[in-house]
Amino acid sequence: MYDLPPDLDRLRTLETWLTLTLDRIRQQIKDVEQRQQPAPQTPPPAPTPRPRTPDWGIVQAGIGTPTTEIHRGDCWAAGKALQPISTERARAELASGATPCDACRPDRPLGMPPPGP
Repeated sequence: MYDLPPDLDRLRTLETWLTLTLDRIRQQIKDVEQRQQPAPQTPPPAPTPRPRTPDWGIVQAGIGTPTTEIHRGDCWAAGKALQPISTERARAELASGATPCDACRPDRPLGMPPPGP
């Protein structure tokens, strides 16, 4: 098949050369296999949680709002000026004369008497 040298020194040299060549080939195979593997997929970042809707809110009297109004936290009529407040403060504000919103009627679930005429 192949003409190999007859002496041991040259045969050992060939063996060493073939072993080193085989090691390089095997390393190249590993490198190519790693490049062909798909990159690991990182999951998209979790969406930032929306702030919790407050139970109650207050809109202070000012331009466009003639009186202080109390709203439920999810009231559509409150606008962007709604400031979250506690249940106790909502009751106290209503008791001291703040107007309950006509749309969400926070006085009812708070157990407050309806506003007078």
